[in-house]
Amino acid sequence: MEKTVSEAIAYRRSCRVYKNEPIDAQKVKQCLENAALAPTSSNLQLWEFYHITNKDKIKELSKACFNQNAAKTAQQLVVIVARKDLWRKRAKANIAFLNTAFDKPNLESHLQKRKTMATNYYKKLIPTVYADFLGIFGFIKFIVFQIVGLFKPIYRQVRQSDMRIVAHKSAGLAAQNFMISMAAIGYDTCPMEGSDTLRVKNILNIPSSAEINMIIGCGIREDKGIYGPRFRVPFEDVYYKI
Repeated sequence: MEKTVSEAIAYRRSCRVYKNEPIDAQKVKQCLENAALAPTSSNLQLWEFYHITNKDKIKELSKACFNQNAAKTAQQLVVIVARKDLWRKRAKANIAFLNTAFDKPNLESHLQKRKTMATNYYKKLIPTVYADFLGIFGFIKFIVFQIVGLFKPIYRQVRQSDMRIVAHKSAGLAAQNFMISMAAIGYDTCPMEGSDTLRVKNILNIPSSAEINMIIGCGIREDKGIYGPRFRVPFEDVYYKI
């Protein structure tokens, strides 16, 4: 029986040793489809998911992950990739969707207004925020926006480094959707940051402009795969009610 959301969150642990027991690749793919439903900044969906089931590739990637047990014993691997470089393509995809969704004769005025606002958002605002050249435009935008911000609220994260963070935040949300979905069906995961990302990209033929967000080991936990009881700092230390 599939777990509830709360049960899946409680069940999910970073599992570092997996049983030598196959898991269903189609079910893992379905969990990745859930990942693609995660919230994403401006609906740009600047992510890609590489689902590795080939044992030879898993062995290669394990070496690139410094032979961590979570990679070495994994039955499958998932690589979450941030694709800030695809912002133009994804903005165009959103515009195409808007043109299709609102392609109706005699469109009501409030819907026409909504379509115009959304289209302008992707045609004008997104390029203003994302376009850059060697970091120069980003720095200029940053200075201008800080000055404007003296007089009114304004979006300030407009440098290349800021937009990288935005893309990685969205990719992280997708990864969490994936891991909770896996936990819901009794599969285990371990998100890994420790890897030689250049080698990972070479192994999977990922473009140099892409960035590895995390690599996730997948399988069914061995009892020894959970290294200890869960520790969290007291909730009262991180919770603020205003």
